Amino acid sequence: MSESLPRKLIIKGVTAQGEVFRPSDWAERMSGNLSTFRNRRIYYSPLLRPAVRDGIKCVIVDTSLAAQHPKLYEEILGFATTNELCVEQEGGEC
Repeated sequence: MSESLPRKLIIKGVTAQGEVFRPSDWAERMSGNLSTFRNRRIYYSPLLRPAVRDGIKCVIVDTSLAAQHPKLYEEILGFATTNELCVEQEGGEC
């Protein structure tokens, strides 16, 4: 079996300096790129969704997003890099 991308990446709302990333709704804003509205409710895509892990706001990125929406995938990873956010593979550590 060949090496491939991990199934999911987790972008944590904590900077390299250990500070909480602001604004507080950053994960929802980022995940809104693929969200839909039905019956006055927001539905996040399984490819890009907000979450809270260990009390920290995060964005869960399914790596199949890279094939389906490559520019969006690059923008999201670029945002994480620019803002020095912790990015880890699901089940890994920053």
